[in-house]
Amino acid sequence: MFIQITNLILQVLVSIIAGACLLRCYLQWLAFNLGSGQSKSIGSYLLPLTNWIILPLRRVIPSIGRFDTASLLAAYFLVLGKIIAQSLMLGIDSSIAPWLINAFIDLLDLGLSGLVGLVFVSVILSWIGSGSQIQYLVSLLVEPILIPIRRVMPKMGALDLSPLALLLGLQILQIILNNLK
Repeated sequence: MFIQITNLILQVLVSIIAGACLLRCYLQWLAFNLGSGQSKSIGSYLLPLTNWIILPLRRVIPSIGRFDTASLLAAYFLVLGKIIAQSLMLGIDSSIAPWLINAFIDLLDLGLSGLVGLVFVSVILSWIGSGSQIQYLVSLLVEPILIPIRRVMPKMGALDLSPLALLLGLQILQIILNNLK
């Protein structure tokens, strides 16, 4: 029971912080200003949550263009640490290679789960109304992924099925990843 509770807490904490690192990486890729000085921006929540791990990594790992390698590696290290801790708690003696591979697969799964959540939020916000800051942010995150799908899918009048197609694709990728584990 203690191991299960510890595992749950570890899973939640790592998912939140590693997910924030992935979001920070994606926002930098989109050239989004995190606006650390603004009180109601996403940066006011994201930066304090992730700076403790990303800033030290940035001293040794530079960004590659718009790609924030420090944020991606921070997320990977967090997931890797979670996997190692879980293995040690369960008494699984393993070499480093399976840990590295499982951390990569878990990180991909975390990113896909985050995208699934963003697509759902985007669809719900599109029904409720427009104009809010959160809808702008979610749209900024989801639209670059939906645009190529909309180019391929036939038009259905006012009905946009591209989010459904994206969700289907993301679910298929998650099934593939889970079978790789």
